[in-house]
Amino acid sequence: MKLLNRRELAIAGARQAQRRPARRRRPQSHQTTSRNRRELTTALVFMAPFLLLYTVFTIWPVFQAMWVSLSKWSLTGSQGFVGLANYAKALDDKYFWAALGNTVKFTIITVPTMMVVAVLVALLANRASRVRAFARSAFYIPSVLTVSVISYISRFMASPHTGFINHFLHDIGLLPADVEPQWLLGPRLAWVTLAGTTVWWTIGFAMLLYLAALQEIPDDVYEAASIDGASKGRQLFSITLPLMSRTHWLVFLLQVIACFKVFGQVQLITGGGPAGSTTSLVLYIYQTGFGKDNLGYASAMSFALFLILLVFSLLQLRVQTRSEK
Repeated sequence: MKLLNRRELAIAGARQAQRRPARRRRPQSHQTTSRNRRELTTALVFMAPFLLLYTVFTIWPVFQAMWVSLSKWSLTGSQGFVGLANYAKALDDKYFWAALGNTVKFTIITVPTMMVVAVLVALLANRASRVRAFARSAFYIPSVLTVSVISYISRFMASPHTGFINHFLHDIGLLPADVEPQWLLGPRLAWVTLAGTTVWWTIGFAMLLYLAALQEIPDDVYEAASIDGASKGRQLFSITLPLMSRTHWLVFLLQVIACFKVFGQVQLITGGGPAGSTTSLVLYIYQTGFGKDNLGYASAMSFALFLILLVFSLLQLRVQTRSEK
């Protein structure tokens, strides 16, 4: 009788436990949301100093420059709102179009030359030879120098009678002894000097990109091509260069954007001369704003340059996104 009561009590307890409603658990999605909010709050707290400085020194100056471009503005402050007059003035300014044309000319000369030379240097630096370490360091070192140092070296090397270039051309017999080319006085030679200096200065970064792309190509591809009887030249044009197509696009867009912003070497080597033949768009904006005390018109031309760079930046972003996928 006593044992039976215990069984009845156990059965009754089990039935009561089944009838008892299950303890509610907090939804997992709710816990995830709370954790995400805490992480977002922590991230915003740590990012707040950067966001504040970025807003003050980058975002706000953009809106300020937009307001300046709609005004007649000098170094002493605003002289009145003029609307779109500065933008209309740029459309009729022959010096603006000449500077834009010089910038496009500089880009057309420099970018293809730099890409071809960078590929050749990367191929040399990728070969298992004694000159590999020398090529990697010798062509990258100029890219770490400042534009002022590069410009001083370029002017020194291009100087007539005492410069390295004329002495070298005399020594190898390409120039008679009584001929001294003026590398900075003639428009064509000034362009050669600017383009050569820019290629020499910026080739290091492009070489590294091409070198990384070369090292991603598997050796099995070249071994299969060798078995099929493909020569080295055929492997270069049928395997190496096509497999680096995304790197070609990336280097091309980066160099185009950099060339449209060219200022330092033009200002320090030629000063925009002779007779304004090498004046770039950024140099003309600088001369208009600070030389002619017309910041409103200079700001309007800056936004024209911004639109050009925006197009190439969007292309670069699209290429980079496709490359990551």
